[in-house]
Amino acid sequence: MYVCSCFGITEEQVKQHADAGRCTPRQIASACKAGTDCGSCVRRIQALLGRGEGCATRTKLDRMNPGTPAVPAAPAPASLPALPVPVRAPLPAAAGAA
Repeated sequence: MYVCSCFGITEEQVKQHADAGRCTPRQIASACKAGTDCGSCVRRIQALLGRGEGCATRTKLDRMNPGTPAVPAAPAPASLPALPVPVRAPLPAAAGAA
């Protein structure tokens, strides 16, 4: 069955790319262009990738590393210097305006 009708990519082709180690829709897109035109197939590609055994998913990673946070903490942003706010001169009153 076709997944991407824009480029004629089938479910089998997506599965072959996943078996070759491409585990995200973006990696599939760079391999065969699926998902790069109209984008209507991206959810279907995500669903196909979610069933693959070779790709690491968050659930699999959590089982392998219990107790680790799902998303690493981001470093605190460095403080930025305050930027001057431009002050605009008031507009002159229009002639004849009351």
